[in-house]
Amino acid sequence: MAKHRGLSFYKRKKKISSSLVREVFSWIFGILAAIFIAAVLIFFFGMTTNVVGVSMEPTLYNGQKIFINRFLYVLSTPKAGDVVVFLPNGNENAHYYVKRVVAVPGDKILIKDGTLYVNGLESSWVTGRLADAGIAANEFVLDSGEYFCIGDNPGNSEDSRSANIGPVEEKDIIGKAWFHTSCEEAGMGLVK
Repeated sequence: MAKHRGLSFYKRKKKISSSLVREVFSWIFGILAAIFIAAVLIFFFGMTTNVVGVSMEPTLYNGQKIFINRFLYVLSTPKAGDVVVFLPNGNENAHYYVKRVVAVPGDKILIKDGTLYVNGLESSWVTGRLADAGIAANEFVLDSGEYFCIGDNPGNSEDSRSANIGPVEEKDIIGKAWFHTSCEEAGMGLVK
């Protein structure tokens, strides 16, 4: 008897090969890994803020956008000369302050006759005359986890000299100012 080769409403069940399953899972894993890496990079390097005021001129200008490296201080601590971004006294309602670290924990600070002295030596980071000594008029030592930060334009800077800011606690430092976008007169590049 001959087999009937007409229409059939029954489909053959196709078998899914293990190589196809591996290929699909490798694509899914690759996509999820890329999303995870992008999220981590955005969290650590994707934070930005704008410079407020003229306290960091000529390094940074009012309104300039800067990128903040939040990961660096997970691995290390701020060094003298770093430009850091912090919230004064951890105040979440304040704008981010952008200042240069001029002294680190254990350093002795004194401003005398308009000159900043760190451990008895003139600071190489603040070359301009400091008209207002503020809390540094009398010598004091920074405690563990405290940093003394001053703007590059100290005559127009509210910084660690001010009693309402004082030494910056390490926990209040958001990260290091890492890169800035262009401002018409400033150009574009890494923060030095």
